[in-house]
Amino acid sequence: MVLLGHAGRDGAFNASDDSYVTALLSQALTSDVVFWGPLGRSEGIAAVERFVLDIRRHPAGSGTMVRCSAVDMPDEWARYQWVFTTPDGGPRLSGTDVVHLRRSLIEQVIVFAGEIEGSAA
Repeated sequence: MVLLGHAGRDGAFNASDDSYVTALLSQALTSDVVFWGPLGRSEGIAAVERFVLDIRRHPAGSGTMVRCSAVDMPDEWARYQWVFTTPDGGPRLSGTDVVHLRRSLIEQVIVFAGEIEGSAA
């Protein structure tokens, strides 16, 4: 799967130029992808592209997005962890994505940003 490897979303975040973002996302996502991000639900590659470009334009500078776990994939569902770090070790954000695949392309992405706090007993 392209998204879970070196291209796709990770590649789009780390592309050398913004003009490559759409092409990289198109290799990994269905055209009608459903994106569940920090600001709610949106649809289409353009919605994911807006999210990626917003992160690439972080006020602290363009950072690096890296998958930092194995891919856990039962059938057509997969999950993996990621970390985003801005230049010079600046602000760091981590999280987990859950994706659903259709014909080897991602048709749904759910982004969980941050760590889950333990419950108070």
